[in-house]
Amino acid sequence: MDEHDGLLFAITLDGQGGGRQLNWNAIETWRPEDGVLWVHLDRTGDKAERWIRGQTDIDEATADTLLRPVANRPRVQSIGDALLIILRGINLNQGNDPDDMVGLHMWISKDKIITLRRRRLMAGTELRDQLSVGKGPKSPSEFLSMIANQLLNPMVPVVDDLDDKVDQLQSDLMKDSSASLRRQLQGLRQEAINLRRYLAPQRDALARFQTEPVSWLQDRDKSFLRESADRTLRFVEDLDSIRERAAIAQDELNNRLNDKMNRTMYLLTVVAALLLPPSLLTGLFGINVAGMPGTVSSWAFAAIAILIPLLAIIEFFVLRWFKWV
Repeated sequence: MDEHDGLLFAITLDGQGGGRQLNWNAIETWRPEDGVLWVHLDRTGDKAERWIRGQTDIDEATADTLLRPVANRPRVQSIGDALLIILRGINLNQGNDPDDMVGLHMWISKDKIITLRRRRLMAGTELRDQLSVGKGPKSPSEFLSMIANQLLNPMVPVVDDLDDKVDQLQSDLMKDSSASLRRQLQGLRQEAINLRRYLAPQRDALARFQTEPVSWLQDRDKSFLRESADRTLRFVEDLDSIRERAAIAQDELNNRLNDKMNRTMYLLTVVAALLLPPSLLTGLFGINVAGMPGTVSSWAFAAIAILIPLLAIIEFFVLRWFKWV
């Protein structure tokens, strides 16, 4: 298969969990009696776009949505007896952040499955591998429940990793209050927010399968899709918990840093207050004008040297009396 023309792979399902690989020529000559057709495309391919727009059962507005370069928010919409589906999966591509989720656009009818993605997504490849060993979906209905599950599976280690990181940062917070912890907590909060931004509408989209009026969606697969919606809800709740715990830890860190700064400023203020009268005294005796007392006395310097710390001590006790220190 030439990936540059947009075709990643195409398979006809045999109804027994297996399938047969097709090329463009075989796709063009496919008929419904040959088995359910699954075409997986890169939506940036020119030939893929021409093929999508040439499908008589896909209207222009649906084709525009499927081929849109920027992935839409997750949603499910029935169009006749077919479903337009947009879901998102974790970005496991090297060098990318998991919260930069990859969009999967799907159009599914009783005898045809079309999936499109812009960046590599493991869910489609895993289903193809299952079909190659006879353990794949047997129908469009089962395909839908399996692909939804495949999209959710990578979420488990990502959410668990975020949860562990928050636990570790909360533990580190007991020993350290450095500003670097604040940056790490802010990063975790942002990652949790980004993931939740797509998972919350995806939960609603998965829940809609229970009410979509399509004839080919079986009750058994609706139950699996409801379970996927429940799993997504749990992920959303976990992300909310992670975000709130990170926010609480960040607030505690900010309070500690503010307390530390306040203690420092308080100490500097006390020192400045203690040194104010001695500074005034030394400044007064440092002026070079006639009439300064002690200019001809041998004991004047010793007297001033004793008077300065004495003033500081007296001022300290005065501040203690006012309970300012």
